[in-house]
Amino acid sequence: MKGFQITFFTQQDRKHKGQSLAEWLLAFAHRHGVQEAVLAADGEGYDDKGRFHSAHFFELADQPVEVRVAVDEETAERLFAALAQEDVAVFYVKTPVEFGLIGRAAC
Repeated sequence: MKGFQITFFTQQDRKHKGQSLAEWLLAFAHRHGVQEAVLAADGEGYDDKGRFHSAHFFELADQPVEVRVAVDEETAERLFAALAQEDVAVFYVKTPVEFGLIGRAAC
């Protein structure tokens, strides 16, 4: 199937509607038709303003986090339209991809 991999970048300590922004994004994407998604913690990185963030031994609040989804074009459009209505700002990368299931059990 042709579609997009959309990666949202945030930090562990960012909140939206009383919960972690990353966890909120994961649930929001699911409610808007995304079937495959992953939340992944990263070691360190820069945000959209050029500030450095990293996971420290005693403090993980600043840890960079990604939410990645693989969707068809229609689901991507629906997801972005819904996000545009939210009071949130989140950096993303949208890349054209081919995706699907493989292996004998996938048939």
